[in-house]
Amino acid sequence: MTDTKEVGRSKSVSKNSVLFVCLGNICRSPAAEAIFKAILASQGLEKIVRVDSAGTSSDHIGETADQRMRQEAHKRSLYIDSIARQFTENDFESFDFIVVMDDSNKEKVLSLSFTEEQKYKVKKMTDYCCEKFSDFSSVPDPYYGGQQGFSLVLDILEDACFHFFEKEIRPS
Repeated sequence: MTDTKEVGRSKSVSKNSVLFVCLGNICRSPAAEAIFKAILASQGLEKIVRVDSAGTSSDHIGETADQRMRQEAHKRSLYIDSIARQFTENDFESFDFIVVMDDSNKEKVLSLSFTEEQKYKVKKMTDYCCEKFSDFSSVPDPYYGGQQGFSLVLDILEDACFHFFEKEIRPS
């Protein structure tokens, strides 16, 4: 099995699946999913790279994203349509990258891993921040805060997702 997929005649990506993970899968990870899908669409790669999101908790399985996050995303012409699900061990086999929002998410995901290859797939979202958000060690959970928290999270995710795309996904 090859890890490179040809796209037309000139585009190829070395990895073709990304899973974003937060606690409940109703704020941060669905927002990252929507942002990343928009980036892929702008590059004509939306049919080549598979993107999904999940949560480490089972508390919100089957729910849509938090209304406040959807409203804030809509202001930026982003559409969040994911339905919350819980991260499972099978996700290690299904995704090339597992991008977590904070240390707690990372610990939970790594606790389900069995191999070094699986552990290597787990990345922290803020490790890709390259601009004014490079001082953030995690993407803060906006759930218990005000509307400004959702806006900040989207700002951080836009920066990190762009640089994640540039470093890990951009066609060669």
